[in-house]
Amino acid sequence: MEARHLRYAVALAEHAHFGRAAGELGIAQPPLSKQIADLEREVGVRLFDRTRQGVFPTAAGEAFLARARRALDEIAAATVDAGRAARGETGRLRLGFVASALLDPLPGVLSRFGRDRPDVRLELHEMATSRSSPALVAGELDVAFTLGPPRGAGAEHLVSVPVGRDHVIAVISTAHPYAGQRAVTADQLRRQPLIVSAGEDEPAVVAGLRALLGADSPALGGATVARDVHTIIGLAASGVGVGLGPSRMRAVPRPGVRFCEVTPRTGLPDLILSFAARDHSPVLRAFLDTIRSNCPEVGAALDDRLRPSGLASPGSPPVGPR
Repeated sequence: MEARHLRYAVALAEHAHFGRAAGELGIAQPPLSKQIADLEREVGVRLFDRTRQGVFPTAAGEAFLARARRALDEIAAATVDAGRAARGETGRLRLGFVASALLDPLPGVLSRFGRDRPDVRLELHEMATSRSSPALVAGELDVAFTLGPPRGAGAEHLVSVPVGRDHVIAVISTAHPYAGQRAVTADQLRRQPLIVSAGEDEPAVVAGLRALLGADSPALGGATVARDVHTIIGLAASGVGVGLGPSRMRAVPRPGVRFCEVTPRTGLPDLILSFAARDHSPVLRAFLDTIRSNCPEVGAALDDRLRPSGLASPGSPPVGPR
């Protein structure tokens, strides 16, 4: 039994006439009569009474048609669902991110993606780079925003693209002696209690601070360790010390703090978007399209990396792997 047999039976029941039903179906009357007879033989009962007044379902036919209509509705719904899934309109996206990505670019990206793909289930996990990298390699995440590219076993199978650059700035309380300064020096920082990210969570960030202040700096050794940039800012506002973090912290408006440049200027690891090269899922493709739309400066680099994998934007000429 095929779906066409169900459609033939439903059309015949609606028109009560072989000729009219055949016309709607776009087939000749004799093939329709044969198909209905074949269906009745397969079911094992007569489904229609052929009378001078028309063709009408038997009691068995009514029972069959009730199920047939539901089956056809399910087939139609399955077709719609398959199309939506193929376009990345449904499904799941598991995204890991460092807290500073919530300053930029994630708010705009997530807002637009949620608006364009309301039926995609977003599973968001704030996690340090040290955790998200192995989770991505293990297939526990679909996308990750990390500080610096993922490292370790399996990282060579990931596609990684910079989506933001940063350098170290200081955040201080408005009551702090440095509050009136536009910049603070490394020597001044060495004499202050500091607030920094956890080394085991963001080793690349701590490496940058060691380059700035010295690997054996007592100030770093005695620093207050914060989980994320929001905690760094909050502790600085409370007068605990001078917070050191990425320049994107300026995007967090908070009364009672000032942001200062740090000299010499010290770069921090790029904010990196990474995902598995083997992942060709439509939902991932849709998310990358949102990245392109919201972050045009990232689009070219993203397409350059993705052309070999088949996830580049439509119309891009193929290039060799890199």
